[in-house]
Amino acid sequence: MSASLAERVIRRVGESPVAEAIGNAQQRVYGPLLDWARRSPLHTDAFGHSVHPPLTDVTLGCWLSATILDVVGGESARRSATVLTAAGLAASVPTALAGAGDWTELAGPERRIGAAHSAATDVATFLFLGSLVARLRGNDGAGARFALAGNLVAAGAGFLGGHLALSRGTADRGA
Repeated sequence: MSASLAERVIRRVGESPVAEAIGNAQQRVYGPLLDWARRSPLHTDAFGHSVHPPLTDVTLGCWLSATILDVVGGESARRSATVLTAAGLAASVPTALAGAGDWTELAGPERRIGAAHSAATDVATFLFLGSLVARLRGNDGAGARFALAGNLVAAGAGFLGGHLALSRGTADRGA
């Protein structure tokens, strides 16, 4: 039986020398922060699993809600979409730190998949930062476009992170 497209993508990312290079660069650039994240209260198994996956629900929920308001809320929803975009950005900080702490304990293909997941979430976060800046400058159309692009990138990142947590069991390993 042949592997599904999703399985082939995950395998390629897990074997990718580019993902390995990304992980090595992240280790060099974020080294002290990664050490702190691994020891922080955000890297805990107090709930019986990593706190990173439930924190992603807050971040992504805010960002997806902002995009829904952009699409169906009209002009009266612009302020709410801006608030949700900002709230998602604020929530992304502890979410990323919790994920970084988890990533420090990965090796091999899981580490490479995690590095690609992290790089994609960084891109999504910067797109949402662009969305917030555009919205605050009164350019709600550009803000909505940045947010839509951010959600698309976040969906790809979530696919990789979900694979780690659900298929590879990395969220259950504890700290």
